[in-house]
Amino acid sequence: MAKAVADVDSESNQGGFTTEGGSVTGFSTMHDSGTGGSPSLGNFAFFPYASCPGGDVNGCVYPKKERKIHYKPESVKASPGYFGIELQSGVAAEMTAAHHTSLFRFKFPSTGDNSPLLLLDLTDLSDSRQDNATIQVDEDTGRMTGDARFKASFGVDTYVVYFCADFKGAGIRDNGIFVNSRASAKVKDLKINRSINGYPLPGGGFVRFAENPADGVLARIAVSYISSERACSYAEEEIPEFEFEDTRTAAESLWREKLSPITVSAEGVESSLITNFYSGIYRTMVNPQNYTGENPNWQSSEPYFDSFYCLWDSFRSQLPFLTITDPTALYQMVRSLIDTAKHEGWLPDCHMSNCKGYTQGGSNADVVIVDAFLKRADGSDADIDWETAYQYVVKDAEEEPFFWSVQGRGGLDSWKSLGYIPTQDFDYKGFGTMTRSVSRNLEYAYNDFVIAQMASGLGKSEDVERYHESSGNWENLFRKDQKSLFKDGRDTGFVGFFQGKYLNGTWHNQDPLWCSTIDNYSGKSCSLQNTGQETFESSLWEYGFFVPGDQAALIQIYSGPEEFVRRLDFLHDQNITYIGNEPSFLTVFQYHYAGRPALSAKRSHFYIPRYFSPTNAGLPGNDDSGAMGSFVAMSMMGLFPNPGQNVYLITPPYFASISIKSPLTGKTATIRNVNFDPTYEAISIQSATLDGEPYTKNWIDHSFFTDGKELVLTLGRNESAWGTRIEDLPPSLSEYERVEYGDVEGEGGVGKCGDGE
Repeated sequence: MAKAVADVDSESNQGGFTTEGGSVTGFSTMHDSGTGGSPSLGNFAFFPYASCPGGDVNGCVYPKKERKIHYKPESVKASPGYFGIELQSGVAAEMTAAHHTSLFRFKFPSTGDNSPLLLLDLTDLSDSRQDNATIQVDEDTGRMTGDARFKASFGVDTYVVYFCADFKGAGIRDNGIFVNSRASAKVKDLKINRSINGYPLPGGGFVRFAENPADGVLARIAVSYISSERACSYAEEEIPEFEFEDTRTAAESLWREKLSPITVSAEGVESSLITNFYSGIYRTMVNPQNYTGENPNWQSSEPYFDSFYCLWDSFRSQLPFLTITDPTALYQMVRSLIDTAKHEGWLPDCHMSNCKGYTQGGSNADVVIVDAFLKRADGSDADIDWETAYQYVVKDAEEEPFFWSVQGRGGLDSWKSLGYIPTQDFDYKGFGTMTRSVSRNLEYAYNDFVIAQMASGLGKSEDVERYHESSGNWENLFRKDQKSLFKDGRDTGFVGFFQGKYLNGTWHNQDPLWCSTIDNYSGKSCSLQNTGQETFESSLWEYGFFVPGDQAALIQIYSGPEEFVRRLDFLHDQNITYIGNEPSFLTVFQYHYAGRPALSAKRSHFYIPRYFSPTNAGLPGNDDSGAMGSFVAMSMMGLFPNPGQNVYLITPPYFASISIKSPLTGKTATIRNVNFDPTYEAISIQSATLDGEPYTKNWIDHSFFTDGKELVLTLGRNESAWGTRIEDLPPSLSEYERVEYGDVEGEGGVGKCGDGE
């Protein structure tokens, strides 16, 4: 729960701090990791002053918008478990954290009366505080306790969080509270409302120290969703002696343990790529957050995780990555999702700050649960009630909630009777933003596909047939004669796209390039606005590839593997897709399904490190709670998942070798590149062996990790025939068809061979 960092006022400050030249508004404890939307959390920030002009506490500035100050860019230091920065005022701030408790160290320049002041603000990053926040200041000990109610940043309802703050390192000169721009040491308790002008009134507490020690002063703050007493107990248990270096060392040790399952051969590889890789792994583990014991909404002995922000982002590669590297935590998350469904009625698609978040597309907790179910190792799932989990994924498919904006699916009557989600559907049973009919349709279809996968594993044969049938509803929105034109009227040369369809069966007319990266002319809304399009945060072009369970059928709709590859190339080469948004992830590797795994490797290297690097601008957009980090980690590892299936698509790792130790079985899986080329000119697999035996499939399953197998890839510059035959392609609901290209006959879609092959 504790993730201490500086808060800034720049545009991309959803995670608290960002290097965009903004000003520091405070230093707070709670944060979500690089989300979109409104800034999340950032509650109860400290702000430091070396002294107050004239020795008067009213000489210091208290309102956030007025007190904010620039920082020295060269001073920023960040590493797992630590953050440091220096303000233009000369105040240096360092911070580290335990589970619920943060420890700050502030060092002040000598100035004024040498009596530094720290204020604690009853606000949050997005200034969403509601009425009746409180703070109590103990005159003798300096301890501050209190609470406030805030709005969820991407969802409904509000939440209350409590704090307990203590100080050490210098004697206390005085303390008290502040309201608006004035403070008083005579008043120790405050209850404050929001105000009537849409912005919360400034208010909080302050402590002023009697001296300015060279080692600085320490501020310890713990948080709880239950009570201030609970927060105080956390603080006293987790950081009892205010030992900054010990706390930092403990945090670093925990991170080293979490990162330890994966080791790589760094020989010949640029150090920035190593940093890029491990930074990606690090970011996969920041969210969701383990709030076990901190759920105020119901009592349960099950684990409780929050900050699923959102599963639409994380189901694709972040949570599958944790299945490999931190399966214990992943299984606890699955148990938490099931327990949430027991108490809230539905599996969440997004959940933060103990509040329901908005659903962006399908019921993608279904994919998360099935992915874990299919990849479970013997004995690893003893504490997961898979039958109960199955009941809830089926509930998503069969029952429409009244408010499907935050749970379940909408339009199920039409889905069942018509076989698609209509544009401008007539839906009187449940309510949500009546948009995204195409993207929801495609996601619902895949949600049903994974339910069929789980039904098969549980021996429910009737359900397998039922959900396989409904998983084919994606095809009902394919318009064979749909053209795609550029803004200037030029034809892209491609015909046939998914398109919205009305209740009466007539077609909608969304331009396939609307909401794409190159759509800078339409001015269309492409998110959750009620004026949004029939696709969410992406175009018909990109959603044209989202049929993860039946790529063979999609390839045939697109006139075979050669045309499928040509269309994929166009998507990437024309910059239609945006690698900073999650629907693009799988398209990088879908060449595998057309029998062209070498092209997936080339696409991966096109995006890394061009768009992902360990620099201030090294992410194409926000990290979406580790989604971008997991794309980097799994791409560089050379095994990319098709989530909800026991499938990893094989490309050469970015290292001569990589080893992954399963935390469940203790066995180590290894991938070795023969003829490894650190210039990455030779990234086409010529042949492979698995545990010493020839291996021709271009994919592998999860037993590779749990059984500790060895995959050896022999690399070359030219595209080879490896992984191209029908029997080498990843699983698909439909069968792949034999095709011919001119004088070259192939199976599964070998469009062309490399030079001299």
